[in-house]
Amino acid sequence: MTSPVEMLLQRSHALGSDPRNTNFAGGNTSAKGVAVDPVTGSDVDLMWVKGSGGDLGTLTEGGLAVLRLDRLRALTEVYPGVEREDEMVAAFDYCAFGKGGAAPSIDTAMHGLVEAAHVDHLHPDAGIAIATAADGQELTTRIFGDRVVWVPWRRPGFQLGLDIAAIKDANPQAIGCVLGGHGVTAWGETSAECEANSLDIIRTAEAYLAEHGRPEPFGPVIGEPLAEAARRERAAALFPLVRGLASTDLPQVGHYTATPEVLDFLSRERHPELAALGTSCPDHFLRTKVAPLVLDLPGDAPLEEVAVRLRELHAAYREDYAAYYRRHATADSPPMRGADPAIVLVPGVGMFSFGKDKQTARVAGEFYVNAINVMRGAEAVSSYAPIEESEKFRIEYWELEEAKLRRMPAPKPLATRVALVTGGGSGIGAATARRLAAEGACVVVADRDLAAAEKIAAELGAKAYRPEDVATAVQVDVTDEEQVVAALRQAVLAFGGVDLIVNNAGLSLSRSLLETSVADWDLQHDVMARGSFLVSRESARVMIDQGMGGDIVYISSKNAVFAGPNNVAYGAAKADQAHQVRLLAAELGGYGIRVNGVNPDGVVRGSGIFASGWGANRAAVYGVPEDKLGEFYAQRTLLKREVLPEHIAAAVFALTGGELSLTTGLHIPVDAGVAAAFLR
Repeated sequence: MTSPVEMLLQRSHALGSDPRNTNFAGGNTSAKGVAVDPVTGSDVDLMWVKGSGGDLGTLTEGGLAVLRLDRLRALTEVYPGVEREDEMVAAFDYCAFGKGGAAPSIDTAMHGLVEAAHVDHLHPDAGIAIATAADGQELTTRIFGDRVVWVPWRRPGFQLGLDIAAIKDANPQAIGCVLGGHGVTAWGETSAECEANSLDIIRTAEAYLAEHGRPEPFGPVIGEPLAEAARRERAAALFPLVRGLASTDLPQVGHYTATPEVLDFLSRERHPELAALGTSCPDHFLRTKVAPLVLDLPGDAPLEEVAVRLRELHAAYREDYAAYYRRHATADSPPMRGADPAIVLVPGVGMFSFGKDKQTARVAGEFYVNAINVMRGAEAVSSYAPIEESEKFRIEYWELEEAKLRRMPAPKPLATRVALVTGGGSGIGAATARRLAAEGACVVVADRDLAAAEKIAAELGAKAYRPEDVATAVQVDVTDEEQVVAALRQAVLAFGGVDLIVNNAGLSLSRSLLETSVADWDLQHDVMARGSFLVSRESARVMIDQGMGGDIVYISSKNAVFAGPNNVAYGAAKADQAHQVRLLAAELGGYGIRVNGVNPDGVVRGSGIFASGWGANRAAVYGVPEDKLGEFYAQRTLLKREVLPEHIAAAVFALTGGELSLTTGLHIPVDAGVAAAFLR
């Protein structure tokens, strides 16, 4: 027999896997059933409900809060009233069964107080369109008759749970309700019935909007989107500037969206008017903020003019947001979290969304697409009428929301930073990419071998809900200027910009002076000297546009300092890289961009350079077997230890992780101690 938990998870996954039903991490589901109390051995009535912050589509048993139903319902006897209803959330902890599972969400009362074995609370676009229509109550009756009941707007909480429970009791024929300004709730005596009722409400609302809606609720087209190639080029040019503006108070990662819904909305006459009304559903505006920043220039306006106007609009946005905070804040309100926009809309180009990491930025954009769908639906059959600004403020600066933020783990040292690692498909580059990702960075794995880069990027994102939220792969030959420009453009479009560059791409041919051909010389200088120059130049352009500072790290070599035998081209190219560090540190310091280097030696294991023939040549030079080369290098060091790719990655992190924030122009030897290569 299928358990209540198994049925709940099956229903949650079915509903949560379809974005028409609810958005990522939005909505919650529950099931009531009987279990054995391990203390008394007797049966006890329980409720399993999706915990705070979880996602229906990927919900696991560990993401469920488990509560004793008798204790939860007994809270009605001590409920102090709507003015103190927030106190009830803490009381849920005393209703926990066993260890209680996940933290209960604010909607727990809605699920527990409603007399039904199974309850769904969802945020479908079609449902919210009805919920935010000016005549939503009349529409609800017109669409559903008495099968679905209208519930006027009330902030999520204990009182809303009481309201819905009373409405269900008074309307035994009802399968659910539309919550004004918010979403829908459905119930059933079996899991299948509950799921069917949820889908009935959603699909009926969708069908009504499709059949009765006006064809162009956003008005006529006043500006066509740019062609795709031009649109992406313009987005890449603007994104670093926009990201820098959106990071004025707190550093942010970005996401770019140019879906048909977004481009159509921004092409229409009424988009400024509707965008200014803001979103309505609490799940929406908690992620998108009270309203977006909207550029009031056409998509093909001169870039210089657009940049000036974006700065003006950003300054005005910050003033408006601070005024919004002052209008509604009380002595008990949490401090203002930041006045920068989370959503920036650029007609003809698309939407830039921002957050503390890539997933948060992407989800913010997805929620604004939901909001566009809601506005379209509401305007198609009525007019869009979101909840009052004061109510939005009450939720955005809700003490319970603040408590949720305080429970979140501290960010990792490289959180919000975007790193690009050349030669990232193997050896030192791959180890560096792994370390930077482990420390919280979004990583662009750049390599001439795209398959190798994709393998590392997939590894880095393997545990993420979407791997591309952690890492992406780009193919680039660093000797080719056009490919370098394209790689930086891909990085910008993936994450909003770049903050940390690791110039690691390299190769070596072990040759004496007389054996070194011009081609040998040119190849090594093209990859390491020219390649590092090109990558540094293009990344510096992005960092300067962002205005957020940054780091450029060169993986140079002991051979930049030490005159080893039979490697004139390699050593000279590494010396070129080493001096680039000093030159660029001096030039870019005024922009807050730090440039440093790492000088490895003898990194044999996992090294692409050594595997490609350099190891055999160096072994021959030193008269040792190739498989003993690492041991040979270790024995000639002061510490008698072998240097591994992870040691180089650790040095890169040491330079960029925040503890050496006032260090630039430095080379760190990571060679286990080679006295001849001491810097002096």
